[in-house]
Amino acid sequence: MSVITYSQCPSCQSSNISKALQAKDYTVSKEIFEIWHCNQCTLRFTQNIPDVNHIAPYYQSTAYISHSDTQEGFINKLYHIVRNQTLQTKKKLIIAESGLQKGVLLDVGAGIGAFANIMKQAGWIVTGIEPDDTARTIAASKYQLQLQSSENLFTKEVESINVITMWHVLEHVHELHKYIDTFYKILKPNGTLIIAVPNYTSYDAEIYNEYWAAYDVPRHLYHFSPRSMELLMIDKGFTVRTFRPMWFDSFYVSMLSEKYKTQKNNLIKAVWNGIISNLKTIGNSKNCSSVIYVIKKK
Repeated sequence: MSVITYSQCPSCQSSNISKALQAKDYTVSKEIFEIWHCNQCTLRFTQNIPDVNHIAPYYQSTAYISHSDTQEGFINKLYHIVRNQTLQTKKKLIIAESGLQKGVLLDVGAGIGAFANIMKQAGWIVTGIEPDDTARTIAASKYQLQLQSSENLFTKEVESINVITMWHVLEHVHELHKYIDTFYKILKPNGTLIIAVPNYTSYDAEIYNEYWAAYDVPRHLYHFSPRSMELLMIDKGFTVRTFRPMWFDSFYVSMLSEKYKTQKNNLIKAVWNGIISNLKTIGNSKNCSSVIYVIKKK
C-alpha cells in the first residue's frame, strides 16, 4: 500500500512540524496513526496516510453513516432524529449568508444527498459531488438525485456557482489546495463558500484527547483549528466572514468518544461533556466542537 508521509505541513508548507499524539481507527481497521502539528499555522494532520488510490477500504463499514445511512445503534438512531432539524438550519444559513432565496448550489461530498435534496426542494439548482458509489446509489434511490463523481468538480464553468457547501468533507480530500483553488475559480464574484469541519481546539477534543472521535483517522487527513482555516483561506484569496457553531456535534462526538475511551455507552457523562463544550462556545463560536466557516470570495 502506498502511504503519504509529510515532511512539510500540507496546508502552509512549513517544515516546523512535530508529532502531537497518536490515535486509533475505531471504525474499520483498528490501526494506530500518528497525528502531527504544524507550529506555524496550527493545522494538525494525520501522518503516513493511505494515498487516494488506497484509502477506500477505510470507508468500508456499515457504521460509516454518511455513506450507508445506517440506523444501527443508539448513536446513529439519535443522529437521524436530529438530522431533519439540522438540515433546515443549514438551509436557513445558506439563504441568510448568500442573500439569495434561490440560486446555483454545489454540494461537495454530498453523501446520500439529504442536504442536496432539501435545497432542491427549496427551489435551488443543485449539483452534488460524491466519490462513494454506495452513497450515490442510495441518493438515486432515496431522493432521485444523480450525484456526480469527484472528477466532475474540476470541469465546472468559471464563475458559475453562487454557493459551495462542504459539510464535514474538507478534512477528507487528498488534494486540499486543488479543491480550494477550484472553488475560487468556479464561484461567482461575492460567492459564498460554506465549510464545516471538526475543531481540535474545542473542549471535548481536549477532554478526550487521543480518544476524540472527530480525529477519525485515517479518513480525516487534516484536523483544523479556526486559525489554520483562516490562514489557509486568506492565502487562497478568500475572506472568512463569520464562524457558526454546530451545537449537536459536541454531543454526537462526545458519545462516540466516551465509547472509544471506556468501551461503554456512558450517556450521562457524554451529554455532560457535550453541555460543557457548548457552554464554552457561547459568545465565541470558535470554541465549538465543529465550526461552520462562512467564507466569501473577494
